[in-house]
Amino acid sequence: MGKTFSQINVGDTASFEKTISEADVYMFAGVTGDMNPAHINHEAMKNTKFGGRIVHGMLTAGLVSAVLGMQLPGPGTIYLSQQLSFKAPVKMGETIKAVAEVIEKLEKGRVRIKTTCYSQDGVEVLDGEALVIAPK
Repeated sequence: MGKTFSQINVGDTASFEKTISEADVYMFAGVTGDMNPAHINHEAMKNTKFGGRIVHGMLTAGLVSAVLGMQLPGPGTIYLSQQLSFKAPVKMGETIKAVAEVIEKLEKGRVRIKTTCYSQDGVEVLDGEALVIAPK
């Protein structure tokens, strides 16, 4: 099991890093049914402001889920809510680092966590806040 409520402190942090591959994008599209050309059709996207395909925002957000579910608080965590703002596009081949930081402990084992994702160049691509129940 992950960290219990009593083991968690405001200011605790954890992170997870992954290079997003073309295969990741196609698998995510297949699993979710999101076949938006922005993600899977280079020809449709090459003359846009992005200059090509971009990664699904929710695939990037999924890296936050990995941090919360596997590290902080970790296995046994129950995800209650997530607020997200997508700040910049992610391209295939970019390495994204998802960071979680405990910002408040609440009643009933609930924990408020700042969630942020950065590109390998340090660009903030996602910002948000999660509410979870820590393992007992």
